[in-house]
Amino acid sequence: MFNIEIFDIKMDTDFVGRNFIYTDEISSTNSELLSQKENYINSGTVLLAEHQLEGKGRKDRQWISPKDLNLTFSILLIDDIAPANQVNIINLATSLAVAVSIESLYQLRPELKWPNDVLINRRKTAGILLETSVQGGKIERLVVGVGINVNQKSFPGKYNFPPTSIMMEAGREIEREALLAEVLNNFEELLHIAISNPQQILNDWKLKCNMIGDRIKIIEKDRTIAGIFDDIDDNGFLILRRGDKLEKIHFGDVSLEL
Repeated sequence: MFNIEIFDIKMDTDFVGRNFIYTDEISSTNSELLSQKENYINSGTVLLAEHQLEGKGRKDRQWISPKDLNLTFSILLIDDIAPANQVNIINLATSLAVAVSIESLYQLRPELKWPNDVLINRRKTAGILLETSVQGGKIERLVVGVGINVNQKSFPGKYNFPPTSIMMEAGREIEREALLAEVLNNFEELLHIAISNPQQILNDWKLKCNMIGDRIKIIEKDRTIAGIFDDIDDNGFLILRRGDKLEKIHFGDVSLEL
């Protein structure tokens, strides 16, 4: 069981996670926080679920996580939400917060994969999913969903990218309470930077993305294109070099072209 007392001692935030909700089972933490229920009105609310019946990743892919082993949670942002064209910066800041936390606590070397994955030894360890509620063309609430493979030992099934867990990479059991507190501490700090100085987030993210400069393949719906991962732009979108032309990529599944 997740020990909320241990978690609370390690927290060092002003507002993120100060309204903390723990549940054994729920349909989806993202969907819950997007709703207008009374429990979900404070910016910074964190909802952690041991099991999600309808957990999901990008493109509505199912995110399967065994109970009591991993971290699947969402963060609600209502006040001071960045403009719509900077939401992707918060996405990058979140993956950066996860990577920095893993590196700090376990001396591993995570790398970041565009647009929203954290890898260790080129294997997927965590994923991010941002969803918004829009009213009158303005973002009313932003929900940041995070799934981290923590103490899972095996991953049956087929995956687009090979998975791993922090436990498998570190060779020891991981205290989930300490990890979640560290992620939220770093997330709050990086969120402030994302809003006040987004270029710093872009620079720090690129330092942890080892795929920049590599030849990659991008799949989006029925379209597959290949080229050199040239850079990311000021909004965090991928710039693909194809011959002497540059193309901006907003969405897509990225892999190395072998």
